[in-house]
Amino acid sequence: MTRKLFIGLMSGTSLDGVDVALVGFEDEKPQPLLTHFLAYPATLRSAVLALQHPTANELEETALISNALAKLYALAIQELLSKAQLKPSDITGVGCHGQTIRHRPGFSDGIGFTMQIGNAALLTELCQITVVSDFRSRDVAAGGQGAPLVPAFHQAVFADPSLNRAIINLGGIANITYLSRTENPLGAKQGSVVGFDSGPGNMLLDAWIKQQLDQDYDANGDWASSGQTIPSLLARLLQEDFFAAPPPKSTGRDLFNLTWLEENLQAVASFNPVMPAQDVAHTLVDLSAESVYAALKMHCPDVDEVYLCGGGAHNQLLVKKLQSLLGPIPCKPTDSLGIGVDWVEAIAFAWLAKQCLEKKTANLSPVTGASGARILGAIYQH
Repeated sequence: MTRKLFIGLMSGTSLDGVDVALVGFEDEKPQPLLTHFLAYPATLRSAVLALQHPTANELEETALISNALAKLYALAIQELLSKAQLKPSDITGVGCHGQTIRHRPGFSDGIGFTMQIGNAALLTELCQITVVSDFRSRDVAAGGQGAPLVPAFHQAVFADPSLNRAIINLGGIANITYLSRTENPLGAKQGSVVGFDSGPGNMLLDAWIKQQLDQDYDANGDWASSGQTIPSLLARLLQEDFFAAPPPKSTGRDLFNLTWLEENLQAVASFNPVMPAQDVAHTLVDLSAESVYAALKMHCPDVDEVYLCGGGAHNQLLVKKLQSLLGPIPCKPTDSLGIGVDWVEAIAFAWLAKQCLEKKTANLSPVTGASGARILGAIYQH
């Protein structure tokens, strides 16, 4: 069987840069071949952050930043191909998630919208490869959340015949995929999947350390580790309605942002006026860990194993807190399953592009809430 090569591009809510993965397919299982990372220039990161909320002349700004992102994505692809010693004609397709600017499923008219920018038409022209993008909109149009989309990929590559597994992506937003064992003790097929956003992963901590120390992230959780939990603040943050809402559900910067955090800090300050910045940081790590664990208990029963991926898997304090909450349940990186923690989502979008070009459905309607299975993505043919 001829191997097909795809490239997956992911730039997530952390806004640190572009993850690029070269993936080979000889059957349905992906084979990670090579990865590359290209950091966002500081000016582009700031511009994308500014678009997270309404701004003056934002239509023009969005279009121009979308072009700038396409150029950065094209450069990342070119660098990856150079490392692999491949030509654009060797690649069947590129799956490009794009940069989320708004995510409001169900908003206003009951359908709502989701917006990921990164001019895919321009990207096709620049890289001379067929590009698949805008994966979330079709699911939203079908009444779904448009997220998370990666659980279908998790099911394809991480499900186990005899173990109930949870895959937790600790990105800017934390999301959980629960994969029940594919066979029960009597041999009958099972394999049900639950997937949803559980709340903030690194997003709030990144925003807080940027505001306080002008650093993009808390390496290893070192700064947060120098502080301690503020119980009153943690209790207040955990009262957010999103945490108690049942799946299907998804979220993003529209809810969990510095304004949300500062409103909660002000509410707590009336009876707890002294809150050192590093204590707030420590409490934000608690919030991520506690909300993930509560979601697992509520929606993912009988978990045998937990696997972590995403940038938060490098935060030693967050991982330690999760393992403490999980007790005897092992908590490991997805490296143990053959895909590094930083590359799961980029590889997933290569898989999603393949699904689209082969006219195969890729959403799981019980996960997203869509009215049925849909082929996801808009194709810009080269």
